[in-house]
Amino acid sequence: MSNNLNILSASEAARAIRESEISSEELVKDCLERISDVEDAVHAWESIDTEYAIEQAKQSDKRRRSGAPIGPLQGIPVGVKDIFDTKDFPTQFGSAIYKDRTTTEDATVVAMLRQAGAIILGKTVTAEFACMSPGLTTNPHDVTRTPGGSSSGSAAAVAAAMVPLAIGTQTNGSVIRPASYCGVVGYKPTFGLVSRHRVLRVSRILDQVGVFARTVEDAALMAEAIIGFDGMDRDTSTNPKPHLLRAVGEEPPMPPRFAFIKGPAWAMCDTETHSAFTELVGALGNRVEEVDLGAVYDEVFEWHRMVMQADIAKNFADDYKNHKEQLSPILVEMIERGRKVHAVDYSLALDRIDMFAVAFAPMFEEFDAIITPAATGEAPIGLESTGNPAPATLWTFAGMPAMTLPLLQGDSGMPLGVQMVGARGDDQRLFRNASWLAKYLEELS
Repeated sequence: MSNNLNILSASEAARAIRESEISSEELVKDCLERISDVEDAVHAWESIDTEYAIEQAKQSDKRRRSGAPIGPLQGIPVGVKDIFDTKDFPTQFGSAIYKDRTTTEDATVVAMLRQAGAIILGKTVTAEFACMSPGLTTNPHDVTRTPGGSSSGSAAAVAAAMVPLAIGTQTNGSVIRPASYCGVVGYKPTFGLVSRHRVLRVSRILDQVGVFARTVEDAALMAEAIIGFDGMDRDTSTNPKPHLLRAVGEEPPMPPRFAFIKGPAWAMCDTETHSAFTELVGALGNRVEEVDLGAVYDEVFEWHRMVMQADIAKNFADDYKNHKEQLSPILVEMIERGRKVHAVDYSLALDRIDMFAVAFAPMFEEFDAIITPAATGEAPIGLESTGNPAPATLWTFAGMPAMTLPLLQGDSGMPLGVQMVGARGDDQRLFRNASWLAKYLEELS
């Protein structure tokens, strides 16, 4: 192995580094060369330091050669969404208000990545304050189309083979949607599995850290490195960590059964998405059964909007007060709507979160996972919007684990993701079933 190492999966690269077939320095240099070739078109990176990246790789190789213990991500370069604090890069939240903002501490997740041996290659572009006003990033498959958001740079960087892994966040659909648009694996864990300490807070109730990868195995590799309890995030869990990598390699005790749920966003999906999922359901045969949720969950968009926008109004109050003229019109509108949410409505919306999650529990006694669209269609043409997050809203609101798999295509040849949703707290089974589905459809093709 000597050329184009940037196209290796993270799992392949980690094994090759462990076995001294390649060095981290070689891998990082190939990733940097790829960035040099395509970054002017894709604009995935907010900040990057070539010399520093190579120096990190050299130190990683030195440690490996010394015989000292190494981590599961030893020498693997990763991209970090520019809302995670990093002590060695600015963290600017996609806003001119915080241009060149620096900090002396890492976010907990970044520190855990370093402990796992990862190379922090740089900071990826985010939509303004991880909301809806897009940055400059384009879709690597078609630069006239949006990559989605708000984790736009992370999804695009992985899709463009600039880096094998990246982290992002989701408050509505900001991992699942860009992963679908860019044709990569996106994983949003059960709420509370991953710390958000020193990550820009949009909504404590809804914010969830997620990962971008090229394969289900890679997503498991990265997620295992960042899952864990953190006393600085009161929503994190002290439960044992799920064995995601082990689950990827396991055969289910019997072929899984899936519930196909169109969900409250189905009417917003285009005809291409409807047709693609009709074909998918046909291919799965008796392994899938359509389940109609009825109209009861249609209200989720309103409940989610109230929580998210009220929290945005609270968390960005100082920015609104002191820098309103530097905020995008769409963020100002969200803040102003959030300021009008009544306390009783906010409280009722919070009640719905646990209610929704509990209501799905019996379904997982009959079915192993839910399959549903990850986005309303292919990535839309134009860079003025990040697209519609609606297919992810229900599962984000309920805190349930979700993964999108790049298994389908639209009429234009652009990716269409299949979103798989698991029971809250059962991420391990979600990975096992996602791996099964990817292999099953690959064998059919």
